[in-house]
Parts: sequence; C-alpha cells; structure tokens
Amino acid sequence: MTTLNDHDDEEAIGLRERFWRRVEGVLDPFHDTDRDVLPKDAWSFILYFARQAKGPFALLLVMGGLVGAVDAALYWSIGWLVDLLDESDPAQLLAQNWRELLGLVILVFVVRSVVMIGSAIVEQQIIVPAFFSMVRWQAFRRVIDQPYEFYQNDFAGRIAQKIMQGGEAVGDFIVSVLQSIWSFVTFLFLAAALLAALDPLMGLVLLVWCAGYGLIVRYLLPELRKAGRATADQRSIFSGRMVDSFTNIMAVKLFDSGRREHAFVREGLSNYYDAVTRLTRNITSVRAAVNVLNGAMMAAIGTLAVVGWTQGSISTGAVAAALGLVFRLNNMSSWMMFNINGLIRSYATVQDATGTISVEPAIRDRPDAVTAPRSTGDIRFENVSFHYGKGDGVIENLNLHIQAGERVALIGPSGAGKTTIVNLLLRLFDVEQGRILLDGVDIRTLTQASLRAQFGVVSQEPMLMHRSIRDNISYGRPGASEAEIVEAARRAAALEFIASVRDPKGRVGFSAYVGERGVKLSGGQRQRIAIARMMLKNAPVLILDEATSALDSEIEAAIQDNLGRLMEGRTVLAVAHRLSTIAALDRLVVLDQGRVVEEGTHSDLLDRDGLYAQLWKRQSGGFLADKILSE
Repeated sequence: MTTLNDHDDEEAIGLRERFWRRVEGVLDPFHDTDRDVLPKDAWSFILYFARQAKGPFALLLVMGGLVGAVDAALYWSIGWLVDLLDESDPAQLLAQNWRELLGLVILVFVVRSVVMIGSAIVEQQIIVPAFFSMVRWQAFRRVIDQPYEFYQNDFAGRIAQKIMQGGEAVGDFIVSVLQSIWSFVTFLFLAAALLAALDPLMGLVLLVWCAGYGLIVRYLLPELRKAGRATADQRSIFSGRMVDSFTNIMAVKLFDSGRREHAFVREGLSNYYDAVTRLTRNITSVRAAVNVLNGAMMAAIGTLAVVGWTQGSISTGAVAAALGLVFRLNNMSSWMMFNINGLIRSYATVQDATGTISVEPAIRDRPDAVTAPRSTGDIRFENVSFHYGKGDGVIENLNLHIQAGERVALIGPSGAGKTTIVNLLLRLFDVEQGRILLDGVDIRTLTQASLRAQFGVVSQEPMLMHRSIRDNISYGRPGASEAEIVEAARRAAALEFIASVRDPKGRVGFSAYVGERGVKLSGGQRQRIAIARMMLKNAPVLILDEATSALDSEIEAAIQDNLGRLMEGRTVLAVAHRLSTIAALDRLVVLDQGRVVEEGTHSDLLDRDGLYAQLWKRQSGGFLADKILSE
C-alpha cells in the first residue's frame, strides 16, 4: 500500500529529476552547424565552439567573478571581525553588533554556498557533459566524411584519440578561462584595491608582483606550450601504436616471435616519455619562479603590515586582513599557474587535434551535386589515368565500357590496377585525368552517398563491425524488417551457423556481437555475413572481390545459386584472383600495368594464348607441371 510519505518521496525524486534534466538540457550535445570544415587555427577553433554556447559561458563568467568577489569579501571580513573583537566589550558584542555579525554568517553560509553551488552546476551540469560531447560530435561528423585515403595515412586509434582529446581540451580551456582565471583576476583586483587602501606601498608591491607574474607568463610559458603540444602529439602516436597492435593481434600472435611489437610500442612510449620529461622540466621551472616571486611578495607585504601596526597607521584587524589576502594570493597564484599550465596544454592539444580534425576533404560533393536515381548499371571509363599522386604508374589512359546488365571480370597480375579501378568507380579516390560515367553521367557530379548506394560490394576481406550480426547485415539497408534480414542470411547460407553463435555477454544468434572486424567468426562465416548484407542492399551494380574465396566448396555452391539469381538483370564487376570462379562471366578484361591488354570470353582468351592463358595455366596446374618436368 502506498503511503503519503511514499508519495512525497516519489514527488521529490520527480522534482529532482526534472530539475537535473532541465539544467542538463540547456545545451544540445548533438547540435551542429552547416560549416563543412572546422577552423584550422586553434584559437579560431575554440571561439567557433564558444559562440555556440554563449549563454552558459556568459553565466559561467558571472559565477567566476562572484567566486573571486566572495573570497575577497571573506578575507576583508576577517580583518573587520578582528578589529571588532579587539574594540568591543564581550558582554555587549552581540547586542550592539548582531546585525553585522548576522550579515557575516549569511555571507559565509548562504551567499558563499549559493555562489559555489551555482558555479558547480553551471560548469558540471550545463557545460561539461553537453559541450564536450558537442565538440566531439561535430568533429566526428567532419572526420567521418574524409575520403578513404585519409584513413590510410594514420592510425584509426590516433584519429579517435584526437577527437576525444580535442573535445575535452576545448571545454577545459574555456571553462578554465571563464571560471578559474577570471575568478583569480577578480580576487586579485579586489585584493589590490583593499591593500592599496590600507597602504599605498602594499598596492605597489602587488603591482610589482603582477609584473613579475607577467614576465613568467611571457618568457617561461611559451616553452611550456611547445612542450605541451609535443606531448599531446606523442601521446596520440603512442595510443595509436597500441591500438594498431591490439587491432591486429592475430598477426602479432602468429608472426611476432621476436617481440618486434614490443619494440614498436616501446619506441612510441619512449618518445612519449621524453616529451613528458621535457614538459615536466618546464613545469618545474615555472613553479620555482612562482614560488620565489610569491615568497618575496608575502615577505614585503607582511613587513609593511607589521611596520604600519607599530606606527599605529593600521589596526590589528587590517594586519590580519592583509596577511590573509596575500596568503590567499599565494595559494591562488600557485593554483593559478597550475591552471595556466593546464590552459597551455589544452591549447596545445587543440592545436594538435585541429591538424587531424580541421582538414579540407580531398573528395567532396560539388555544390551542385545531384542525387543519383537507381542506376541501370551502364559504366564507362574514358581516358582515365590515376597514379596515387606519384606522376606515373597504376592506371594509364584506361578506356573501358561495361554495359548495363553485363557481367565483367577484371583479371591481371598483382599491381595491375584491378582494385584501383574499383576504388575509382566507388569514388574512394578521384581520377587524375579523364572521367568515369554512370548511366552517361560523370560520377563527380553526383553526391557520394547516392553514388555508393548504387553498388553492392563484397570484398575478399569482409568488412564487419563490432556490433550484432543483425546490425551488420542490416547495415546494407537501414530499416529492413527482421524477416528481410533473416531471408538475406538464409540466401547467404548463414542461418545455421548464426543460430549457434554466442558472445561473452550471453547474446545469441542475430543479437550476438561479432568482435572487432568480426574476429569471433571464422573467415567463411564473416564472408557469408558480408554476402547477406550485400543481398539485403539489393543494389543495381554488384562488385565482387573474390567474394566466395573464403568458403568451402559446399557452402560456395549453395551461395552461388543465390548469387546467380541476384546477378540477373544487374551489372556485375568481379575482381578475380581465383580464375575458376569467373570463367562463366560474359566478358573477361585482362589488365597489365594499368592498361587493358586483352578482353573476351574465357575460351577466346585461352585460344589467344596471351597473358590470360598464362595466368590460367599457372592456376590450373600447367605452370607447376612444367616446373616439375624441367627439374
């Protein structure tokens, strides 16, 4: 039975939850803008995001100023209280000064608490969760749009680290400036005014101290900043090396008997260690300089305060207030220098991150790019050349026409350009010369998303994500029904093994996770999941990069029947390594050094006794037989 107290408790919980949700909902963590490339300069990068949260940061600025003002008021109140106690009759203290004493209690207990709690709420509930996430989300959105080549040139773990560190560094930098530094500046200004009112020489000492502090910032912090940036870069490299090792753990286990991976990662850690030691040397130098400066400041103001008291120019309470203020300045300045160190490290981290995050994509949709309708599958390469920026080699003046519905295989020795042709067709790279047409339209005039929607791709190395089997199959067509997913798995001869899959968390069947790159599945099982995904996508053009090479003959035969039906009425481009799998296709295109050297049917090419015939003999036993006879 629910009691009245239970109801009150539920209502209180509801009120607290509504309060937190309202506060935490001030900023949208997934807010974005229409800017294509984020600012490259670190300062511009920080301001770009700060402008997207002007209200919360303005409030944080106010709260930081209030924190400094309350601190100064508390130390001044200590001096006032000392003088009051020194001058008052204890029996009459409360009766004569209860209002002032009550005000002091309110300042300490109410005002200070409200300001500190409000500052914490603004920082920790409004800004930190949502703002940090917003920066990371916008960075991810830009990085994921980078072309394939971008990811070939860096560690995936390092790229992810840049996004994580960059989001945190931007938030830390702004929060530190608006709260910590602004609070310190406010306290310093008020302390200087109070000390100057007690004795102009105290104000002069503080002015000299500020000048010394400025010299430290000017001459010592630049080296600290440079060391901070180097440390951030080496940290991401070290992290990337570890991720690379863990991602390719099977290769490490099979081939690294000499502990080469230890040396590879140790080198990264050693470079990071060297960068950290250079950073900490700079930190120690800065801290030493600040401590010497603070000691001189406290000694000078303490001496002036005592001398003034002996001369009767300042009271005992004023001495207490002056010493309290300078001791607080000592603590705050050390803490402040730590914050400045953090500020510089954050700035250096932002600089380092923008080198990855704020990159103009090498391949972008044109402003007038159009969405491609479902293609008929007519593909034409016209005078296409591509050299990966090297000037020559790979693809040279390629002309190739694949008619709608035609099934064509690309054949050739390693390095002939087969995979490059597929990558150019998918626009993972842009041609350097010539053009590629899909249904008579230059693919560069189409949006990349709509272009790639025309292709169903299965590669020799299946592309699986550490998600459920269901998610991996439905990646081919978001929103597909469970029945459609199951049917695609059946056609790929995958249903039987899917039912028996169980992951470490107890998820089974279609809900089981496959591990990073599908490592929990065998090569053939991964391939069947990839084929099921392609079948579900139902694209008008199929690209098969030895799609059944990882399968045993029985499973391959079961899938080939379904692939044959899937190929009907579609254009098929097969990259062939195992020639027996493509002999029945309509046309075989033989490549060598980026050029078409032969084309025709399987029997025609064997009759010509050219490059294809040589490749066929090697794979069908002739090459080995000749070698044996010659020995």
